Amino acid sequence: MASSLFVVPYVLLLLAFGIGPTFYALYESLVDERTEGGGLGLQNFGRLLDDFRFWPSVTHVAIFMGIWLPVMVVGVVVLALLLHEKQSRFSGAMRLIFFLPAAVTGSASVILWYFMLTPELSPFGPALRSMGFETGSDVFVSGNLPWVFAVIAFTTGAGQWIIIMFGALQNVPDDLMESARLDGCGPLRIALWIKLPLVRKYVWYMVIMSISVGLQIFVEPHLIYSVTNTAGSPWWSPNQLSYEYAFTDGDFGGAAAISVLLLLVATLAAVALIVFTDFFESEAKA
Repeated sequence: MASSLFVVPYVLLLLAFGIGPTFYALYESLVDERTEGGGLGLQNFGRLLDDFRFWPSVTHVAIFMGIWLPVMVVGVVVLALLLHEKQSRFSGAMRLIFFLPAAVTGSASVILWYFMLTPELSPFGPALRSMGFETGSDVFVSGNLPWVFAVIAFTTGAGQWIIIMFGALQNVPDDLMESARLDGCGPLRIALWIKLPLVRKYVWYMVIMSISVGLQIFVEPHLIYSVTNTAGSPWWSPNQLSYEYAFTDGDFGGAAAISVLLLLVATLAAVALIVFTDFFESEAKA
């Protein structure tokens, strides 16, 4: 009984800031505030799907996710495996170096990368100019934004996952790896056939959480557009469009409809990954 009390704060916070807002958003998405009396129905979803801004915002995020998610997953796994393979007295310092960018808040990291990618301001200006980027307006154009946001998202998000993945690799039995070495396995085979299968549940967990985070991208496009006034738009991502619906148009039903759709996509992706990858079975085997 006493141990159950430790769960109470979590349950209360989950109800207050998770489940409660979810059900309220679902209710709000079904209320058409533009009609007298606010009747229930799917009018908000229909109006959203007909909005000329919606599908381009979905396309932008899909391109961003297609670039960032594979790089994120592969990059984190490779760096964690390298850290685990080459452990020395500098390993702790390397983990700290990887984690430091994650300690910078989202808005600060966007401003930092805006500075780093603007040839007139950046210490890497000569390198940027050698690639044909003479001014910031050459870098921050619509076609480059998914790549820019992928770089920002990777640098700010990879560090914490590298630490988690490294911790998971620490649980791989030493005698198992030693047996593999005695059988003639090199570092690459040990990484691919022993380490990676034993930590794959953490990899899938990272994929699930990254999908959820990526779908909600807001700070990066919002700040870049605010700074440049030309790169992107106020509705570059669905989350930005939701902001426009709520605080520019005063249409909270439409904003809630977007949040419900994002939740639905993230939930379906998570369920699909759990079902088709035997997520819980891999946890038992690990």
